[in-house]
Amino acid sequence: MAETPVNKQPQPTTEWERIERLPEFRELIAAKMRFIVPACVFFSSYYFALPILVGWFPDLMKTKVFGPVNVAYLFALSQFFMAWIVAILYVRAANGFDKTVAKILEKSK
Repeated sequence: MAETPVNKQPQPTTEWERIERLPEFRELIAAKMRFIVPACVFFSSYYFALPILVGWFPDLMKTKVFGPVNVAYLFALSQFFMAWIVAILYVRAANGFDKTVAKILEKSK
């Protein structure tokens, strides 16, 4: 078996490996991570804030806003809206990712 020089990567054996090494593909993965990681951290924090706030600040969360509706109910309801907002933002970002994928696929032909 021939040895591969230290500074030279072995030649790709499949089309996937060839695409994976393209700078455009690496930038696509980096762009996805720049969106997905902060979005997941934000939404997870927002989601877990409700039980944490109810546990640590029950008097604040029991504060009546109007009628029987208190801050905790409004916060819980806001999570539905926040999920939709994050989904809409992801769809917008994914449209950009799809354009990049199309360019990568065109280049790989």
